[in-house]
Amino acid sequence: MSVNGEAVRVETGTEQTDEPGWEVDPDDDWALAVVATVGRQLRLRREAAGMRVGEFAVAVGYGEDLVYKIEAGKRIPRPEYLDTADEVLDAKGLIAAMREDVKKVRYPKKVRDLAQMEARAVELQLYDPLNIHGLLQTPDYARGLLLMRRPAYPADEVERFISARVARKAVFERDPAPELSFVLEEWTLRRPLGGKERLRQQLEHLLEVGQLRNVELQVMPMEREEHAGLAGGIEVLKFEDGSMVGRSPAVANGRPVSEPRQLRILELRYGIIRAQALTPRESASFIEQLLGET
Repeated sequence: MSVNGEAVRVETGTEQTDEPGWEVDPDDDWALAVVATVGRQLRLRREAAGMRVGEFAVAVGYGEDLVYKIEAGKRIPRPEYLDTADEVLDAKGLIAAMREDVKKVRYPKKVRDLAQMEARAVELQLYDPLNIHGLLQTPDYARGLLLMRRPAYPADEVERFISARVARKAVFERDPAPELSFVLEEWTLRRPLGGKERLRQQLEHLLEVGQLRNVELQVMPMEREEHAGLAGGIEVLKFEDGSMVGRSPAVANGRPVSEPRQLRILELRYGIIRAQALTPRESASFIEQLLGET
């Protein structure tokens, strides 16, 4: 199957053939331009080498249909495809170098945009009432959640989303590190989605992340009689220049907002949610208790 949402190779004897996989999002203009440029360069180099599509497909070990789609800019080539094409066409690393261009567009546009904002933020305030926040999910736990979606995602799509989430975790490795605040709902920590072992590993991961000096994890207990987060999730990202971006289903229909009045509403709600939740120390003890019960 495919990995990271890129073109697929499947064993069929001595030849690799194409399977349904990720095509370029027609609404993603930048990705379309990048993949079209990569495909055009591949076609020009193949033609300059005097190779027909069929000959080239046999040489690289992929199906002709996939070669046509990549050269037409309709499919995202895997890094392995580019490496093999570089060897077959004796491009001396020029084709393999395009891996960096392709890497930037292999994730869905909305995930790329979010990751770029997270990479610039110096403070993130995050509340998800439905699930453990994506930045906190282990790859295995994320896979379990994605496999439960209905209608079901194709297997390659699941792997693509997982890869995108893993890539976003670079926010934890930045130097200087941003301040990260998460509020988690107790019921999301109790549901054994995908099995108890997955949940155990996820709870263990939360305890590890919660020990980072720049991370605060707080749990909202189910027994609370007052809750300011009933209108939906909240994301507030603050940047070094003092600007901010926020998002919530309850404000502007979930679109990112930067207008001061709307941001004040989001910050007010998030502040009340944090005040109503357990403290970080209490939350760590609570998660340890849940881990012991799982």
